[in-house]
Amino acid sequence: MTYCLGMMLRDGLVMLADTRTNAGIDNLASYRKLRLLGRDGISMIAVASAGSLSTTQIAMERSIEGMSIPPLYQLEKLATVDRIHRAAYLLGQAIKKTEQDWKQVTQGDVALDASLLVGGSIGRERTRLFMIYGEGNFIECCPDTPYLQIGERKFGQPILDQALTYDTDLYEALKLGLLSFNLTIRSNAAVDLPIDVVVVRADETYPELSCRIEADDKYYCEIDRRWSQALKAAVATIPSATYHEPASPEALAARRRA
Repeated sequence: MTYCLGMMLRDGLVMLADTRTNAGIDNLASYRKLRLLGRDGISMIAVASAGSLSTTQIAMERSIEGMSIPPLYQLEKLATVDRIHRAAYLLGQAIKKTEQDWKQVTQGDVALDASLLVGGSIGRERTRLFMIYGEGNFIECCPDTPYLQIGERKFGQPILDQALTYDTDLYEALKLGLLSFNLTIRSNAAVDLPIDVVVVRADETYPELSCRIEADDKYYCEIDRRWSQALKAAVATIPSATYHEPASPEALAARRRA
């Protein structure tokens, strides 16, 4: 399991992905799941992956090397597509084909499913963000709900619903994204640091920020500390629950006699 988050805002795109791939007791591994592809000044495609590592790696390789897909069945590569929508379609077909191939040669309950977040822009088109399912179909992020998640999403979703809007500043959104990851990491051993991050201004074809946040990152540690303190302080300001009613003297006397 993993957790990947994409936020499509008025000012641009923010994407984050953790690096844990196995949360077994004695088998922990880390792999980069947020990849940046493209040519500076011409295209920028960010791809985050969740699910089967083998499925996503093979699908990515197929998309980079090229596939023959409808409607023309000519060889298409991520490096040569002319729209980010077409990049999403190519990656969706690659995921679908890879899952179909694996199912033909495997038996039993082998986890083969995978999903992707694909964001960016090509040429002068506007920046867009898509979520691709294992069946190859996909949806686009919209201003009404300006984020998409794949993987272990439930712990980090409430803070996004409460605080993130389409007009949120890019770096405020990054802060909310890191809090979303912090809440997820606290509650689920299948998600962990390091976290890969990319920030892209609207309609740009190169990242403004691309970095990896490690466990000793000062800002992340500050977020963790301050959020814990803020929650404790907020809880302390709420009156205690008062659902019980004080017992009358007669009732207390009856309890003693019993």
